[in-house]
Amino acid sequence: MPTRNNALQDRLSRYRQISLRVTGRKSGRLISIPVWFVLEGDKLYLLPVQGSDTQWYKNVLKNPSIRIDARDAEAKLQAVPITDATGVSSVVKKFRDKYGASDVKKYYSKFDVAVLTQMQ
Repeated sequence: MPTRNNALQDRLSRYRQISLRVTGRKSGRLISIPVWFVLEGDKLYLLPVQGSDTQWYKNVLKNPSIRIDARDAEAKLQAVPITDATGVSSVVKKFRDKYGASDVKKYYSKFDVAVLTQMQ
């Protein structure tokens, strides 16, 4: 039987979307949002669809503790904003490689920030 972390890694390697839970910066309530992600080793990258205007991203700036759920395999992680142009471009390229440039162009409207989390 795999450990919880192994189960999460397994699901992350097979799925295209996860549930991201953040704490609302005004309400204080947990908010769940489906998001795309890229996993590289123990690094999990997130790209807000409207860049720095994305509500979940604004919530992460106030409270960087997030939860991810990949079909019942969960983890609590710390989000680290990526704001430098080179770092953001690198994440955007990872998303284009995984999801296709046309889908990234179709769903994402602003590329000024990204988020990095480290898997334990």
